[in-house]
Amino acid sequence: MLPKISIIIPHLNKKELLDDCLGALRRQTFTDFEVLLVDNGSSDGTQAYVREQFPNVRLIELGRNLGFTGACNAGWQASHGEIVILLNNDTEVDPNWLHEIWQAFAQNPLVGIVASKMLLFDQRDTFHTAGDFYRVDGIPGNRGVWQKDVGQFDQIEPVFSACGGSSAYRRTMLDQIGFLDDDFFFSCEDVDIGWRAQLAGWQVLYVPTAVVYHKLKATGGSVMGSYYDGRNFLYLIWKNYPTPLLRNYWKDILKAQLKITRDALRAWRGEAARARLRGQLAGLWGIFKMWPKRRQVQALRRVDDDSLTAVLTPVDDPLTGR
Repeated sequence: MLPKISIIIPHLNKKELLDDCLGALRRQTFTDFEVLLVDNGSSDGTQAYVREQFPNVRLIELGRNLGFTGACNAGWQASHGEIVILLNNDTEVDPNWLHEIWQAFAQNPLVGIVASKMLLFDQRDTFHTAGDFYRVDGIPGNRGVWQKDVGQFDQIEPVFSACGGSSAYRRTMLDQIGFLDDDFFFSCEDVDIGWRAQLAGWQVLYVPTAVVYHKLKATGGSVMGSYYDGRNFLYLIWKNYPTPLLRNYWKDILKAQLKITRDALRAWRGEAARARLRGQLAGLWGIFKMWPKRRQVQALRRVDDDSLTAVLTPVDDPLTGR
């Protein structure tokens, strides 16, 4: 009998993270699920460790680093669940996490994506994210990032997309809109799939009772993140932002990109700042790669301009944490 939920965990080295991550999954109150750990060519003995300590985990060995998107796509192709969840290896989930996600999908047939409440592992009263926002100026981000948890995000509510560190997807939606775009490699791939879901008319729901604790410093690096953010912010616009909305907000988008450039130039001596500028340049050239995909994405569209505008966040919204 096939499992109801498939959990895909992309992984590269740092096997010491797995005890908290996989151990928490063993304690779930909802038990009808499979775990697929997709290894991007680890050299620290991860493979033997998983086989010995977590024999029920399906280990997929890629042999080389295909990035976050490549690993997740390999897991997606091998998964069987009605619900597909992406989970970072540097997380620990609450025992009721899966139950709350399953209930959200079961009670809302139009929901295609569920976002968890992600708190910092070492500061459990501080947010990493309460779902993703997407501003009208083309800047995505985490709702509530670094804010203290004082109940401001305790309601089930619609959001733009789910942070890829803990994002749950309905398989029937993925069959319609596709899964992660390998061209993003790392960063913003979660916002990209959120765009496709929104255009196709699926609902994206933030569920605050699905709680995840994230060891944020263990994920990625500032230089790599700066490059891919700089590039992929533009990829998102070229590929997804509908033309009528571009006409309305192109000045805001241009202003936001120029601010990124100015801030990076002011910090030119920093390696991350230079990486951000290289990413922006790559993103500008990326229009030629993204434009053919744009036609496919816009063909998914089932909602009007007003409905799309309603899910975008104003530039000065205080709850974005920016």
